[in-house]
Formats: sequence, C-alpha cells, structure tokens
Amino acid sequence: MSDKHLSSQFDAALNLLSTRLLEMGGLVESQISSVLSLLSKFDSAVVSGVRDVERQLNQIEVEIDDEIINVIARRQPAARDLRLLMATSKCVTNLERTGDEAWKIAKRLQRIDEAGVPPALQVAELRNSGEMALTILHRVLDAFARMDIASAEQIMRDDQAIDNEFRLLVQRLVANMNTAPGAISSCFDYLFAAKAIERIGDHATNIAELVIYIVKGRDVRHLPLGRLDEEIQRN
Repeated sequence: MSDKHLSSQFDAALNLLSTRLLEMGGLVESQISSVLSLLSKFDSAVVSGVRDVERQLNQIEVEIDDEIINVIARRQPAARDLRLLMATSKCVTNLERTGDEAWKIAKRLQRIDEAGVPPALQVAELRNSGEMALTILHRVLDAFARMDIASAEQIMRDDQAIDNEFRLLVQRLVANMNTAPGAISSCFDYLFAAKAIERIGDHATNIAELVIYIVKGRDVRHLPLGRLDEEIQRN
C-alpha cells in the first residue's frame, strides 16, 4: 500500500473524529437549550429528554476515545497529529461533562417545581447566564471546526462575563435567603443551577485552550489573560 494511500486513510480517520466531536457538541447545545426552556415552563418530559441525551453523550465519549486509541495504535502519529488526537479526547471529555452540568440543572429545576415554592427571585439572571454559556459553547465548537486561535483566545476572555454574572446571582440569592427564610431551599437549588452554568462556561474555555494547543503547540492553561496574546504569538 502506498504512503499516499496510508496518508489519505489517516486524514479520513482524523476528519471522522472531528466530525463526531462536532456532532457531540451539537447534542450538548440542544441539551442546554432544552434545559433553558424549563425556566419558562417546567416540563417533566423535557427533563427525561435531557437525561436521555446525557446517557447518549456518555456512550459517544467512550466510542470516540476507543477510536482515538485505535488510530494512535495503527498510525503512530507524531507532532501536530498527535496533539490533535490527544486534544480531541480532552475536548470530548469536556463536552461530556458539559452534558453532566446540563443534567444537574434539569434536576435542580425539577426539585424547585416539585417543592411548589414560588421563585424567590426572577429567573431572568439565570436565563441570561445560561444563554451566555450556550453562546460561548457554540462559538468554541466553531473555533474547533476552523482551528481558529483568534476566536479561541477571545472566548477565553469572554468567559469572565459568565463568572461575573454568577457572582452577581450569588449575591442576589444570599439577599433573598436573608429576607425570605422559607425560600432557602429553592434558593440553594438556584445556586447549584447557576454554578452548573458557570462550569459550562469553564468547559468551553477548556476547549478553547485546546484549540490553541493543537494549532500552536502552546499549553495556555492557567496562564494569566494578560500574558495570553504574548504566549500565542511567541515563536
């Protein structure tokens, strides 16, 4: 078999893995959209659907990781191809964990509905945070598809907005607990839901870091944002 044919097969395997990752990302996006719809109207059928997708994501993660191991064993890739395979595996893990966070939010909203306690706060803040997280996830999947490090870098910066929204929401929840003791339980459920949304933003940021790693070979995890551009541009 010619080297050219082997190379073509390898490229096809890499493309298939990227395609499956993006399909997995699409499932996660739909899952988060479903969860956010519960803030407007609770529906137990939607909760069941979110759970079904979470289980599906678990299976997809296993399948993609198995295929990555097979590709590494068969092709013994080097340099950027190996970075792509290892980073893809980590991206898949982040997507699976994002699905876990969506499921956590659905469970918390189900608890609030079952308690029958009127919301102690407007859910607009929570919905706004969720929509921000969903947007940043969509953007990072697009950055991965195009291997766009400029977009990935901006996503890392924009995640700060989700963190700020979370802090403001915590302050509101604490204030509500002090003025409405009967709503403390539901406030805690909202708090855990808000934390899960913040974690979705964190997972999107992790994927953005991996895009930079694939393209530039730079590990920018834990790097202060002020040094990010300098590190990316360094030869």
